[in-house]
Amino acid sequence: MLNQPKNTTQLSFLQPGLKEQLSNKHPLYILAEYVNWQLFEDSFKKHYKENFGRPAKPIRLMVALLMLKHIRNLSDESVVEQWAENAYYQYFSGERVFAAKAPCEASELVHFRNRIGAEGVELIFRESIRINGKGGKEDKASIDTTVQEKNITYPTDSKLHRKIIKKCIGIADKAGLVLRQRYTRTLKKLSVEQRFRNHPKNGAKARKADKKVKTIAGRLVRELQRKLPAENYKTDLELFERVLLQKRQDKNKVYSLHEPDVVCISKGKEHKKYEFGSKVSITVTQNSGVIIGAINIQGNDYDGHTLDAALEQQQRLTGHALKEVFVDRGYRGRKEVLGTTIHTPKTFSSKLTNYRKTKLKAGFTKRAAIEPKIGHLKTDHRLSRNFYKGIKGDNINVMLAAAAMNFKRMMNIWKDHLWALFLRFVQLVKTFMQQPKYDTIFVQ
Repeated sequence: MLNQPKNTTQLSFLQPGLKEQLSNKHPLYILAEYVNWQLFEDSFKKHYKENFGRPAKPIRLMVALLMLKHIRNLSDESVVEQWAENAYYQYFSGERVFAAKAPCEASELVHFRNRIGAEGVELIFRESIRINGKGGKEDKASIDTTVQEKNITYPTDSKLHRKIIKKCIGIADKAGLVLRQRYTRTLKKLSVEQRFRNHPKNGAKARKADKKVKTIAGRLVRELQRKLPAENYKTDLELFERVLLQKRQDKNKVYSLHEPDVVCISKGKEHKKYEFGSKVSITVTQNSGVIIGAINIQGNDYDGHTLDAALEQQQRLTGHALKEVFVDRGYRGRKEVLGTTIHTPKTFSSKLTNYRKTKLKAGFTKRAAIEPKIGHLKTDHRLSRNFYKGIKGDNINVMLAAAAMNFKRMMNIWKDHLWALFLRFVQLVKTFMQQPKYDTIFVQ
């Protein structure tokens, strides 16, 4: 049920509200006044039932917690905990008096993200572009792709086979089945043989143990298929069978049982040959550096094939089409997409004028600025490792990270502007104090 709005006409006789206590020069205080909170109230109201069930938490509170989480690079648990300690967080969330308690359970953020979905998070992203004003309306932009890694361990066949065995035993216990053998002691011995496989004397022994573990996993899967009804755990058993049948050189392999949609992507990094997650396309304006597009791409497509989805999202969010886009050589082959000219680095034609060559060189020089932008998205705004589940989680994480960086950009501008005004004031005071002083002459 949708929560009823609070009555804030008279807060307290004894103490002033947060608005009177806090500094109106703090970036979060300013951002709270710029965000159009009513837009979220009107758009997300459809996800709640009228006069049914327990009253939900205020929509502004939940949206603000999602923003703060990615702006400050916090987990669900941490942002809820810090909210009870930070008065600026509370004012940003719509509170008018300080509340010394947690606003909600951390799990409620999970339910709210699932409730609004990728469509609702895109609305938050669009609002972050609007706040940046003219910076999001430029005609030239840079586009690049990166990988947001999923929260999984480095996959190996032996690790997947052991997880299948563990899950099969769990399914049997849950369904009340008695297995012919649970292989507890056998697996313990095999795990000892699988260790130190890189030693010259242990290689053959480890490979033999790997094969035995795979055989045990296959036995348990087939036993469950015989004893369980056809419709029970059908999806899980088909996934287990797919893992057991896949070979080294197969395409569309399964790298994780709890995240089967993860793909293996190689971006040519010397320190990290393979990354396991999903591909992401980022669009950044060339002069102001506002992120006007951030979309998750399923699969491992060639970069040029991601331009259609990236530019379609950019036009949907900003309401105008870019004239020129500068990309790296990974996009070569595409020259125009949705009315936008695509520039990739190449030897200039002799037919081009010097003026045009200079403009193109400047565009490619500015394109390099998207690389540290992606680095900050990963380091500061939770794009490096995605903890959200499934493809929906991939879509949500990348847009929340981009929105947080846009909000952070404006917060830094306000902070630097106020600091510049303060320094200017200090300089004026110093100049005034250094002026020569004259004695006052009294005429009688």
